[in-house]
Amino acid sequence: MTDILKSLEQTILARRAADPETSYVASLRSKGRAKMAEKLGEEAVEAVIAAVQDDRQAMTGEAADLLFHLMVLLADMDLSIDDITAELARREGLSGLEEKAARGAS
Repeated sequence: MTDILKSLEQTILARRAADPETSYVASLRSKGRAKMAEKLGEEAVEAVIAAVQDDRQAMTGEAADLLFHLMVLLADMDLSIDDITAELARREGLSGLEEKAARGAS
């Protein structure tokens, strides 16, 4: 699994500087971080709708779209899959409630 995510990450990084007319990643980047975040939110909503409708096929596609757009935004913030997996590893073994409390979240 991580191989495909690492490969996608490298593709996203390579395409950030491409011509926005020929690259979707470059096109998103040219519109700025707010647009990237908006697109991530749209994909999240579409994933929620697929989940509520119990549509596994749609959910698969929407989850892929969501991951892709998250990775585009992460790249824009100079964060990598390794950064995210390191954070997940740090949290491993903690209950979700313990981890949330440690962050001071409500």
